[in-house]
Amino acid sequence: MLLRTWLVFIFFVIALPVRAGTGAVAMPDAFSATAAEQVLRDGGNAVDAAIAATFVLAVTYPEAGNIGGGGFMTSFVDGEPAFLDFRERAPLRARRDMYLDEGGNFQQRLALVGGKAVGVPGTVKGMQLAHERYGTLAWARLLAPAIELAEAGFVVPEALAQMAADKVIGDAGETNFADYFGSMAAGKLFKQPELAATLKLIAADPDAFYSGLPARQLVAQMGVSGGLISLQDMAEYRALWREPIRARWREFEVLSAPPPSSGGFALVQLLKMRDFAAEHFRDRWHNDAGYVHLLAEIEKRVFADRAEYLGDPDFVQVPLARLLDDDYLKARAAQVNATAISPAEVVPPGLESSDTTHFSILDGAGNAVSLTYTLNWEFGSGVVVAGAGYLLNNQMDDFSAKVGVKNKFGVVGNSNNAIAPGKRMLSSMTPTLLLRDSQPALVIGTPGGSTIFTSVYQVILNLVDFDMPLQQAVDSLRFHHQLPDATLIRHDQWDIPASTLTGLKALGYEVQPNSWGNLGDIQAIAVQAGTVSAAADARGRGVARLVKMPQSAVN
Repeated sequence: MLLRTWLVFIFFVIALPVRAGTGAVAMPDAFSATAAEQVLRDGGNAVDAAIAATFVLAVTYPEAGNIGGGGFMTSFVDGEPAFLDFRERAPLRARRDMYLDEGGNFQQRLALVGGKAVGVPGTVKGMQLAHERYGTLAWARLLAPAIELAEAGFVVPEALAQMAADKVIGDAGETNFADYFGSMAAGKLFKQPELAATLKLIAADPDAFYSGLPARQLVAQMGVSGGLISLQDMAEYRALWREPIRARWREFEVLSAPPPSSGGFALVQLLKMRDFAAEHFRDRWHNDAGYVHLLAEIEKRVFADRAEYLGDPDFVQVPLARLLDDDYLKARAAQVNATAISPAEVVPPGLESSDTTHFSILDGAGNAVSLTYTLNWEFGSGVVVAGAGYLLNNQMDDFSAKVGVKNKFGVVGNSNNAIAPGKRMLSSMTPTLLLRDSQPALVIGTPGGSTIFTSVYQVILNLVDFDMPLQQAVDSLRFHHQLPDATLIRHDQWDIPASTLTGLKALGYEVQPNSWGNLGDIQAIAVQAGTVSAAADARGRGVARLVKMPQSAVN
């Protein structure tokens, strides 16, 4: 395999300590799995492996892997929980009503396609900060596999070729996407020389992405594509270390994403309300109609709070402590109707007053990384930075462009998530760790837009409540429900049991396959009684591997 050839020129003659123990990687494709595995075998830790995988995915998983987007990383390294926010920001020239026409109507396509849809990217800065704090291998070593894959090429999987073909058709004449990805063909070698050159500049100096040639190329592309990002935007971008959400649930400590993600708050609310409504779950079977209805009743209350209270904490006050308070969640759970649908109008906020990708890594020393990052929808805005070869996000659609109007994922928000210069848009990304006895028990996350935290929630319940093996828990059929559609249940684009469908319709639900595909692409690692297991979701093209670390140093 081509990826192995990078070892020839980066395998320095330095003795690197290799930790004893079993590591694991759960990755969205085989190229990133191989890169991350080799980093662990060469003595790197989970963060080193995450950095290598992040840049490889920018090459081999262009529908979501990126250097032109952003995301979040939840980590547990040397006993220290941490959360890294490298979410995109609105350009300084962005304005609250920038996607409304003269009549005040939301022009959603402007927030999805072309230069005006692009937020200031954060991935490179995020990986730089992660390396400065936790990295053990050389920065250039970690980018080497991505550079090799961009320069020498990789063999294109059929699913990727089909996605690229569909995007070319959909965006013909609107972007330069076809110029770069129109030649992608299944089973054929695909080279990206401009991206390789950009990655080499980043390998030499990551700051160059924000102040050197890559930044100038991005701003020049904005001029061509009608975007708003300036050199000042690039120079002033900062990734941030934030306190992760930490909560007790049963025997676990949950570590997950704080605002500007809604994922961690939502997951904790879901888990705790499930327990506070335990009486309704006692006689329910996995994924029978009554079980799915109860999940929906809990989920709609989470989405009501999400729409009302969540936003960038650097711009708005988010009442997290009150939203996660046990007494508050007990009261919310008491409102669950076990036998009928709660209409949207009786589920107000409770307080008074696309395409993404995810991977999970565990190293032999028990350090863990859960990282989710994104371009938003597949291939982002469709805009490629000419001369630099990388795709730009369409993350601006995650703002509430108009209060009460749905974005592409069907969710609504208020002024807390309105567009403002320099603001980070609200996310649903939920990179999560569950700790048991202060050690990682589960490393989990997924893409899927607004379905992210409901998917993670169901997999956790599959593991803990139904004692499923990890792969079965990940692959099981998933359902999703959100406001403002109070009677709609979405599910994977798979067949569902006839009894479940009949029961949900009898309750008054409309039941539909999820419009943009299956619900998520979970990548998970579990540790139970000293045994490590890893699972890549059958819905995607991911790969999960256990990595048995040698006892001795490797030369």
